[in-house]
Amino acid sequence: MVVKIVELLSPARDFAALKSAISNGADSVYLGLTGYNMRANAVNFGVGDLKKAVKCCHDSNVRLYVCTNTMMKDGDIKALKSMVTDISSSEADALIVSDLGALQVARENDMSVHMSVQSNISNVEALKLLGNLGVSRVILSRELSLFEIKNMAEKTSMELEVFVHGAMCMAVSGRCFLSSYLYEKSANCGECLQPCRKEWKLLSEDHEELKIIHDLKNDPVGYKGQIFSPRDLCMVEYLPELMESGVSSFKIEGRARPAEYVATVTRVYREAINKYESGWWEINEEWIKELKKVYNRGFDTGFYFKTPTETSKYNQSTHLKRDIGEVCNYYRKVRAAEIRLWDDLEVGDEILIQGNATGSLMQYVESIEINGESIEKAKRGQNVGINVKDKVRPNDVVYKRIKRV
Repeated sequence: MVVKIVELLSPARDFAALKSAISNGADSVYLGLTGYNMRANAVNFGVGDLKKAVKCCHDSNVRLYVCTNTMMKDGDIKALKSMVTDISSSEADALIVSDLGALQVARENDMSVHMSVQSNISNVEALKLLGNLGVSRVILSRELSLFEIKNMAEKTSMELEVFVHGAMCMAVSGRCFLSSYLYEKSANCGECLQPCRKEWKLLSEDHEELKIIHDLKNDPVGYKGQIFSPRDLCMVEYLPELMESGVSSFKIEGRARPAEYVATVTRVYREAINKYESGWWEINEEWIKELKKVYNRGFDTGFYFKTPTETSKYNQSTHLKRDIGEVCNYYRKVRAAEIRLWDDLEVGDEILIQGNATGSLMQYVESIEINGESIEKAKRGQNVGINVKDKVRPNDVVYKRIKRV
């Protein structure tokens, strides 16, 4: 059996996340334009940022895709027409759309088009039609099983993309109106306020409450009340099955997530893909441990093998981050950074150093110096020197990773 070389596609909400994706092994990055993507409440890129973002990616032989995948009315299409020339001239590698009008605008400007998961593409006939309309890739519906995905891949030459990690919505690939109904903020235009992540209870009109009881003893990661909130998708342990399914791209969800999330998840999946491609596949238990350190709602395999039934707690990450200082100087010859501390730091701490050009650098503190003297622990208000494994920049923020208790 011939196995395709699979693309690893990572999200970016800002330049720090973009740099983190690139430096941790992403083949491609996708980002959203302000006002035209499904993460309107997150940090996004302006049209003026695109050329810089594309250059940053292309300089590292990484592709960049632009999301314009909201539901679009005539006014939105008119606005898209006014900016599509700038998107095209930025040399972005593809436009991700869910609207047929947006598809038409993109093709009129000779842009490569990827059809968003919001289009809920679930069958081969839809793939044929989209191919005739000029679509080069389809992000498949999340409701498909692995068997169904394999079947579709065998019957098309079109590139297929699937999600492998990240948040899952109660509406899955469909259109949700809960946020719109409660807050007049449309999820289908990227404004979702995620009321589904709250704890809910059910009351009858005569005030009888439906008790939602959960067995915390046998399943400590599930909690009563969050009945609309599914766990996060995590498929790292099933990479061989996915690699052999015939899909072209593995997508990490998370355009609202910070740089350390992008760095961690990208690095873990890159290691797993490389491990499989080396011919010596085995699951590394550290992969799950690392994924649990960053924001998550507990893990599930989505619809790949079954219909998901478990609900989630809001955040089940094993670690938190606390900002403790900032970089003042970087000394290239000795690969050391001077850090101004506003909280304590000691040898053995795990730290993150983040910035737009740096991305998210993760490492343990192996030594600390003040005025050439080695110390074990530094206190707030001090300037210290530590060795760093890669280049950092002045004003980069330093965080300490702290285990939850």
